[in-house]
Formats: sequence, structure tokens, C-alpha cells
Amino acid sequence: MKEILERIKSLRLLVVGDVMLDRYVIGEVNRISPEAPVPVLTVEAERAVAGGAANVALNAADLGAQVESVGWFGLDDQGNQLRSLLGDKGIVVDPTLRFEGAPTISKTRVMASNQQICRVDREEGADAYEPDLNHLSEALRAKAEKADAVIISDYGKGFVTNELISLVREVSPFLSVDPKPSRLLDYSKPDLLTPNRHEALEMAGRSRLSRDSLPQEEIVRTIFEKFEPGLLTITLGADGMLLAKNGKVEKIMPTAAREVFDVSGAGDTVISSLTLALVAGADLEQAAELANVAAGIVVAKVGTATASPDEILSHL
Repeated sequence: MKEILERIKSLRLLVVGDVMLDRYVIGEVNRISPEAPVPVLTVEAERAVAGGAANVALNAADLGAQVESVGWFGLDDQGNQLRSLLGDKGIVVDPTLRFEGAPTISKTRVMASNQQICRVDREEGADAYEPDLNHLSEALRAKAEKADAVIISDYGKGFVTNELISLVREVSPFLSVDPKPSRLLDYSKPDLLTPNRHEALEMAGRSRLSRDSLPQEEIVRTIFEKFEPGLLTITLGADGMLLAKNGKVEKIMPTAAREVFDVSGAGDTVISSLTLALVAGADLEQAAELANVAAGIVVAKVGTATASPDEILSHL
């Protein structure tokens, strides 16, 4: 694992997808408002972190990779703040790829004693975030060709389109996709596909609301028939992670989480660490072990977070 983490430091990764700014307003609640039956929060701290595809980039950078992020960085204060947060970690954001017409997506979580009491979203409809590939395609193609791997992180906000996926798939040396099946996009033939349990059910044509035990072999076989991934992992929450290749289940890896405070961004940690480990020469089981440990570290932290190589090695 130490050798894999060392090789990751020489890798170049491009992350494309729905970037977001995650804000946290943190405080204590000691009374109910006299104006309405709602809690009154006394604010003690405020902070902002990278969310969505930007958190994927952040996780990869904290593992030591050289990372570039492409997404809807708006020409607004939120876009400037998000670029600054990524820049502080050495993540490249092309200053020419800024967009107007829709705000940078931001989500503000109001927290009391580590519990979220409400969330305030600022965003427009998915159509507003669809990129104009007539202007973006040449730059995106060049960035994907130079990278050792590309991650497409689809949060369903509109930046990821069939045309964008097709362009990246054509030139990327290794393509990982974190899908949003409800958008009915063509996620076919990636090197790595990383749905969670609900997304895997949808991709196999079943209801994501099913409470029955996951019919693993059938779900895996159907996803391979429909989408032809090189490798497939399905994150199962407390039940761990399913690993599959060649249309068959290889292993169920138990979760490495010792305690869970916040599952926000755990999927971002999984796809970034899996991708980098695989490209660094790990086999699927080794890569999944690294990703599993990293995700276990992240969910023990409050808010979207990352895991460093030192934390991973210490946990192992």
C-alpha cells in the first residue's frame, strides 16, 4: 500500500463534473423562536469547503496526485471562493473556463451540535449548467489526453452530458464514472463504474426504493450487459463494497468505518482513491482496500472531508 500511495504522487488526474461550494453554519440551539416554532441557532463558526466533483478533486489531491478540475465555475463570488479553495490545495482550475448565465452551485448546511437542522441550496435547473462543447471541446480533449486518468463525477446538476462523456471516453487513457442513472445518460464502456446501491438498482432497471436484499449476481450481470464497464464497484454503505469484473461478483469487502458521523462525500473518496490506485498499478482488491479505508476515515469526520496517505497508513 505504501508503494501504491507513493506512485500516486506521479499521476495526473482530470476531474470533470458538477462542482459545488459547500458552506457550513455551525452553532448551538438553546431556545425556540417566539416568531415561529423553529429553533434559534447561535452561530459560533462558519466555513466553506469544496463539494460535488470539486470534492473528488480535493480527495485526489490529498492523496498526492496532480489534479485539474473542470466544471461550472461561475463568474460570481461563490465561483471565486471555490477556485480559491481548490487552488490552496494545488488543484488547477483553468481561468479561461469560467461560465456565466447560472450561479456556481452552493449548498449551505446549518448545523447544531453536529446535527444538520436545515440546508439552503442556490442553483438553477439542469439545462442552465449544460456546457457549450462548441467552445469547450478542444480544451477538454487536450486536458483528457494529457491526464493519466479522467473521472466523470455526475451529481445530476447538468454539466455532464452525453456529448461530454463521449468526448472524454474517446481520448482518456483511463475513464472512471460516478453515475447518476436518473438522468438516463450513456455511461457505457468506462474502465471503472462506481454506483452506490440505489444507483446500481436503477442501472439494472429496478426501483431504487427496493428494501429487498440486493440480488448481487443479477444486478452485476445486468449492469455489465448494459454498460460494459471494465471494472464495477458498488458501495453498499454499512454492508461494505461489492467488487465485480467480467460480469461476475469477485468479492464483498466489509466496511472499514469504525464510527460514522457524516457520510457526505464518501462516494467522492471512493472513486478518487480507487481510480488513482488502479492507475498506479494496484489490482481491484488492493485498490478497493485503499478506497475502503479512506472512506472509513472520511465518514468519521463531520462534513465533506478527505483522507491523507498518513491517515490511511496509520489506519492499516
